[in-house]
Amino acid sequence: MLTWLFFILCSATVVVGGVQLSKYGDIIAEKTGMGRTWIGVILLASVTSLPELFTGLSAVAVYRVPNIAVGDVLGSCMFNILIIALLDALGGSAPITARVYQGQVLTAAFGILALALVCLSIVAAGSIPAVGWVSVASAGFFVIYLFAMRTIFIYERRRIATFVEEVAEAVNYEHVSFRYAVARFSLNAVLVIVAATYLPGLSAELAALTGLGQTFFGTMFVALTTSMPEVVVAVAALRMNAVDMAVGNIFGSNLFNVGLILALDDLFYTPGPLLAQVSASHILAAIAAIAMTAVAVVGLVYRLERKAFLVARDSLGIIAIYVVTTTLLYGARE
Repeated sequence: MLTWLFFILCSATVVVGGVQLSKYGDIIAEKTGMGRTWIGVILLASVTSLPELFTGLSAVAVYRVPNIAVGDVLGSCMFNILIIALLDALGGSAPITARVYQGQVLTAAFGILALALVCLSIVAAGSIPAVGWVSVASAGFFVIYLFAMRTIFIYERRRIATFVEEVAEAVNYEHVSFRYAVARFSLNAVLVIVAATYLPGLSAELAALTGLGQTFFGTMFVALTTSMPEVVVAVAALRMNAVDMAVGNIFGSNLFNVGLILALDDLFYTPGPLLAQVSASHILAAIAAIAMTAVAVVGLVYRLERKAFLVARDSLGIIAIYVVTTTLLYGARE
């Protein structure tokens, strides 16, 4: 019972701290002139992914529970795409994907590429060379991330500049000083780091106590906790009518999760290549994230004119894949 209490306390700290990080990270970006450019978009996705980053590093470097680390990353990728369906339900009569700039497909495609490399790395772990204890595949994740950011910048710099200029008129942080924003950002960063450091150990203990297994517990419960900042930022952006920012943050967070966090987790997991040490069940989560992203891409390109029910058909597909995958992961829990 005490373990559950500590887990809930740490989870609540990660959620609240992550939300505050998103807020003050955006303020800092605006004050420094970065928040209304491509750099600001990258900062937003990076800030909302800080809980995944520190949870993963703690899982591999302190507790040596690689399944929790990988499950958190892949589960977060699944849950992030599920947020699109949530936005669709909250976004009025028009399907959310019909309101988003089609250039978002570029970011989504890079996310699919990175997730496909995850599947390949798990399946062919024994055949992929390593430098020391770090898999060559991790360098591939990092290269994909850097190439994606450069390509997206070149492709969208003019549109993003125009879009962010419009948002700048709607959001004003003149009443908050730069020094105060930095202080609050730093305080919440410390809270998130401390709480995220304890999450993997508590998760491993609860996975054993409940019989759910580290793979399932990391993919479902830990991922849900660390993805809460993305939910809050996405809903807030939707209320500002900044739909592109909301969806862009979702796809950007997934790229950050796989391209940077998995690569860093592998670097800090010294017993050997990270993806060679984890359960094959993670392939289910990676494939589900790929399928959910592909459905979102179909919605972005096809652009349905109306919803079938509370949400559009593409959102129904995203929800269905998430539910089916959760069921399969529960059945294969270990």
